[in-house]
Amino acid sequence: MSSVSASPGDIRVIHEPAVYLIGRPTISEAELERFLEDHGIAWESDTEQAAEYLTEVAGRVCYMSFARPRPGGNKAYIDHILEVGHGSVLEHPVWNFLFTGISRSLTHELIRHRAGFAYSQLSQRYVDESLAEYVEPDEIAKDPELHQIWLDAVAQSHQAYIRLAEKLQEKLREEPDKTARRKLARQAARSVLPNATETKIFVTANARALRHFIESRASRFADVEIRKLALKMLEIMRTEAPHIFADYQLVPLPDGTSEAVTTHHKV
Repeated sequence: MSSVSASPGDIRVIHEPAVYLIGRPTISEAELERFLEDHGIAWESDTEQAAEYLTEVAGRVCYMSFARPRPGGNKAYIDHILEVGHGSVLEHPVWNFLFTGISRSLTHELIRHRAGFAYSQLSQRYVDESLAEYVEPDEIAKDPELHQIWLDAVAQSHQAYIRLAEKLQEKLREEPDKTARRKLARQAARSVLPNATETKIFVTANARALRHFIESRASRFADVEIRKLALKMLEIMRTEAPHIFADYQLVPLPDGTSEAVTTHHKV
């Protein structure tokens, strides 16, 4: 992350997204044991990852196969799920993330992923963007001339937003509610902000949806910014649930970046 000065205030320029893992799956061992006892079953999984455990339980319920475990444990079980495309059982483990340092261009693409995702995004109607941050594309950042053109355009939009917000609040001074006056001003002034404006979004997604996101957005054909995010997500998910996400391989690209590929498409 870097900062540059642009009147009437500082503009922060961002080049890397940040991902915060806020919540992860848990399993109630007591309730699972109660279910097994009620059905006269003695069974346990060899994984300590709740997401992998939940996936196996969900799959075994479909066929009540607890008494007939596949050799190789949880990994072999999930490998089989990926091979045969029984992806519905991957919808049970769910994670919660907070993404920051991303542009509204990115979130316009991110929210196209609807099935298995939930979103809560920063509101420009309520949040003051006069101290906004902006995400610069790598293709522009690496070229000084292009960087200056981009920076000038961002600074101009930034200054226009501040002036509009101030003028609108003055013209709306007859509105007695100060909070409503600020909201009305900001929601109108935001119209001049560029897609490069940084945003924050809380995201909840299940394992199947995350696989689809990674497969689509960690591809060489995806936008560079969202590919960065998808690769960060893959790195996290390989730790969170390696049996579900370890089949992805990183392949170097000519531009020095990478893409993620898998033989298990659209599970």
